[in-house]
Amino acid sequence: MPRRRATSGTHHRTALRVRNRGQSRPPADSHDRFRALRRKGEADAGDRLLIVTLRIRIPKSFGVGTFTTTHPEVSVDVLNRTDVTKDLSVSDYWISGRPAGVWSREIAGLPDVVKVDSLAELGDGCLYRITYRNPPVIYLYRELGLPIHFPLHIREGFLDWEVVARRSESSVVLRYVRKIDPNVQVVSIRSRPLRSHLPMLSEAQHRLLAQAMAAGYFAVPRAITLTELARRLDRSPSALSEAMANIERKLLESALRATSLLP
Repeated sequence: MPRRRATSGTHHRTALRVRNRGQSRPPADSHDRFRALRRKGEADAGDRLLIVTLRIRIPKSFGVGTFTTTHPEVSVDVLNRTDVTKDLSVSDYWISGRPAGVWSREIAGLPDVVKVDSLAELGDGCLYRITYRNPPVIYLYRELGLPIHFPLHIREGFLDWEVVARRSESSVVLRYVRKIDPNVQVVSIRSRPLRSHLPMLSEAQHRLLAQAMAAGYFAVPRAITLTELARRLDRSPSALSEAMANIERKLLESALRATSLLP
């Protein structure tokens, strides 16, 4: 007797059973794997650079804040910073307005200023070299091993400050800043992969780059010569020159790779 052909309903039920076999439930440990991946992603986020731009009211104990509040028409750009001693720094300041040297006497009278030299007239302002007692933030940056990014712009008692650090270090800086100015304004926050910002640099190269930036080697105008920096770091000028060239090459290669990805 010939076999009866299956009905359409039988075909439908059979197809469902076959599909369901291929759609078996995920193993019990899959959720654990997803949780582990999520935790890894959160951990990776801590190894990224945050670039946070802040606007801070400078405390009265720091003379440049008082100076720019007294003269709201004047803007000040701090171009670099170099250690003089553990507790003293020297920076080049570009101050707008007035003939060269006119502010020297007033700046010299500020409580944290040790010495002022009028260097040159530039455009509509003047370049001053000022030696001053360190504000507490210098010690914080020194402890964290972070370079300060210049120039710093100051006007009417407010400082525009760019913090570039890992997330954990940024949090430490922000907590410190909020103690100084509870009303600090966060102008912008950007995030960048750490490797893209400091590409393929060894720990020694990271340290040398931070030391060179802190000394003003990359400032405009340059605050320290290669020979002076080598003497400060107890290295030969030729060895330091080669090390700096390797760092600069890696940074330039990274910049070229980044721009090649742009449309």
